Amino acid sequence: MNCRSPVIRVAAWTAVWAVAAALLSGCAASLAPRPDPDASAGALLERLLPTPLLLVGEQHDAPEHQALQRALVQQLAARQRLAALVVEMAESGTRTTGLPRDASEAQVRQALRWGPDNGGWPWPTYAPVVMAAVRAGVPVLGGNLPRAEMRAAMGQAELDGLLPSASLERQRSAIQEGHCDLLPAPQIAPMTRIQIARDQAMARTAAAAVRPGQTVLLVAGNNHVQRALGVPLHLPTGLAHRVVLSLALPANAEAAPPSGSTPGSDAVWSSPPRAPRDYCGDMKRSLGR
Repeated sequence: MNCRSPVIRVAAWTAVWAVAAALLSGCAASLAPRPDPDASAGALLERLLPTPLLLVGEQHDAPEHQALQRALVQQLAARQRLAALVVEMAESGTRTTGLPRDASEAQVRQALRWGPDNGGWPWPTYAPVVMAAVRAGVPVLGGNLPRAEMRAAMGQAELDGLLPSASLERQRSAIQEGHCDLLPAPQIAPMTRIQIARDQAMARTAAAAVRPGQTVLLVAGNNHVQRALGVPLHLPTGLAHRVVLSLALPANAEAAPPSGSTPGSDAVWSSPPRAPRDYCGDMKRSLGR
């Protein structure tokens, strides 16, 4: 693929999305023991409930994040409070509704159209989270923008107006940085529109699943759950009392955020420091650079 081409096709975009998503989420390799996910989930729920939506932002290659997600699913389900699990990793319109609790992983993957090449989301990474909901009799809903709609989203200039100007510029910067400054300038705005459309799709799916007295748990990359950037901007006004949980992975112990809220989140859960990984090198090699 020639990165100097003025157009990056949607097929090529999906081929490198795993690397870009990792960069946008600030992923890295673990250096320290993982915290206890069950204890962490219990403490977080005691602090954050009740809420109709719990938006959990992850870093995609952090197994401690997926462990916490599974614990949140199990504990919410045990309290009879989990209305649905919405995942960025499957396309909107897919769902496990109607499957029995003892459904096989193959049946669940078929219902969610989670194939071997699922946009960079490896099934073994997310199977424990998804299957915990299925075993609890809770529907799992795909929330992401379908690939078939990405090309159309790229040309929808009206999407630009859905974000405040500062948030739009932040999204565009994140897209450019996430592509290691390899993305041709004319493609930054179209790719940003895909990101906005994905947030829209997840917001629609999550809002439609809200049930009185229960909580919808949405799992997505960190940027997708930030109040001034992602899914929260597209939620209905009636869901003003929403909660965003950002899962932070500091690069070093000194960089760990303090326990508590940040401007984009209601809570931050700091997992162990991690060593950096050369994702830009990975992306350049994937593009033949």
